[in-house]
Amino acid sequence: MSGRPKWIFVLAAIAVVLAGLLAWKWGDLRARAEVGAGYGARVACACRYVEGRTMDSCRTDKEPGMALVTLADRPESRSVRASVPLLASRSAQYRPGWGCLLDPPQ
Repeated sequence: MSGRPKWIFVLAAIAVVLAGLLAWKWGDLRARAEVGAGYGARVACACRYVEGRTMDSCRTDKEPGMALVTLADRPESRSVRASVPLLASRSAQYRPGWGCLLDPPQ
């Protein structure tokens, strides 16, 4: 029985350290997710509405490291929304004469 409280203390200490690291890096993770979502939305919008390719074709153009970014086509507004689960979401809309522009962050 004397070994059990020791392990509970060790597990609690590890959990506290991991929570501290997550809290410390959360802002950096969120900023990177915002950049990735914005980049993904802008590139996918240009692929879809400037180049005229299908969304399935555009999904194959993701850069390495963009696996977490999901893309959603919105044909009614000629826009693409990109999101990183729980962290960020951005959209880009096609505007004739201007191409695809990022919408302001929400």
